[in-house]
Amino acid sequence: MKRHFAIVALAAIVFAGCNAEHKAESADYATTEALDTVSNNQLVEKMTKTADMRFRVKDVQRTKAELSNTIKKQGGLVMEFSLNSSIQKTDKVKLSADSLKEITSYRKEGYLVARIPSAELDEFTDQIAGMAVFVDNQSLKMEDKSLAYLENVMKSANRQEAVEQIKKVATKKGSNVESSLYIKDDYVNKKIENLSIDKQVKFSTITLSFYQDNTVNTMTVANDNLYDYQPGFFNRLALNFVDGWMYFKEFILFLSRFWLFFAVGLGAFFVIRYYTKKQSEKTFLPPPSN
Repeated sequence: MKRHFAIVALAAIVFAGCNAEHKAESADYATTEALDTVSNNQLVEKMTKTADMRFRVKDVQRTKAELSNTIKKQGGLVMEFSLNSSIQKTDKVKLSADSLKEITSYRKEGYLVARIPSAELDEFTDQIAGMAVFVDNQSLKMEDKSLAYLENVMKSANRQEAVEQIKKVATKKGSNVESSLYIKDDYVNKKIENLSIDKQVKFSTITLSFYQDNTVNTMTVANDNLYDYQPGFFNRLALNFVDGWMYFKEFILFLSRFWLFFAVGLGAFFVIRYYTKKQSEKTFLPPPSN
């Protein structure tokens, strides 16, 4: 009986060893195959494109609508858009006492970021050139991310193998669990990066800046200069005389409040004058004769 159990245990050990060896050989084969792909120049191309254009148009608002329709037809998507009007110069001309003509010169600019299928990018830029009155600048940047994509694939395979190794010696210790979670998260990050590269390869990003000539706009507005609303010269002169007489009366009324002080002062003046005059007469009186 004991001999039977020993044979079964030995068979289980041999099977586990063969299985582990098979998985290790599979991982090594995947890595070797990836390296062979690079060495044989059979690497799958992962080329991303980004483009920029700045151009002048006749009407910014209409161009924005045309661009949106064109992008939609091409199977693209508008990611960002903004419209800005900046005043270059403004002036006001007097029309009447209560109205002015406001003349404003302003510049309108548009900004648009879109994602276009990479296969349609050249055709799309040609269509934009047809909308433009003048193209200021145009640029195209291509970036090869094939090696970065392959690196993520190989690292993902390594992380799968590492997780399998951790599972074999799995314990309830926190360090093993944390290591496994970290490796799994890193594996997910690599997969997400490759998905992002695939999306960048499929859809190109193009940034468009467009503007139109300075536009002049006129409109009638209320006169905000309050001086123009004042009465005429003679009316103001008559009103000033009335105001002067009113101020004079107010001044007299104000002084009347101090009548007692004026009375005391006037009485003191006469008393001082009387005694001063009398003192002067005594001083200059001639001496009596013998």
